[in-house]
Amino acid sequence: MTSATATKRVCFQLLIRPELLDEYIARHTPVWPEMLAEIAAAGRRNYSLFLGDGGRLIGYYETDDDAAAQEYLARSEVAARWEAEMGRFFVDLDGRPDQAATPLTEIFNLHDQLTAARGAASGLTSPTDPAHQEGTAS
Repeated sequence: MTSATATKRVCFQLLIRPELLDEYIARHTPVWPEMLAEIAAAGRRNYSLFLGDGGRLIGYYETDDDAAAQEYLARSEVAARWEAEMGRFFVDLDGRPDQAATPLTEIFNLHDQLTAARGAASGLTSPTDPAHQEGTAS
């Protein structure tokens, strides 16, 4: 697999206004079918939202090209309507939630490290090795 086709894992955090938590949850049970279709069409998959104490929302998804997914959703009329309705739920957010959420930095992934350890044990390069990312190793 080359870096151009490698799956990118994206995680982000937002803060929901405490007084709107119940409504936010209700709005996601379920999400509009046309919005679900747009998320999938944008290339995002394995998308989940997790709610923590105090309205802390953690989102996670996988994509092959996050910039293209962001651009697709930025142009989507359905996503624009959804995000216009969702914006009021968040604390200190400037812009559309799907465009303004700052991704968190991934520091550990079990699969990647197991793959790297197996590769090192067998003399192969790891997925984080530049030679592997250029497609010169398998």
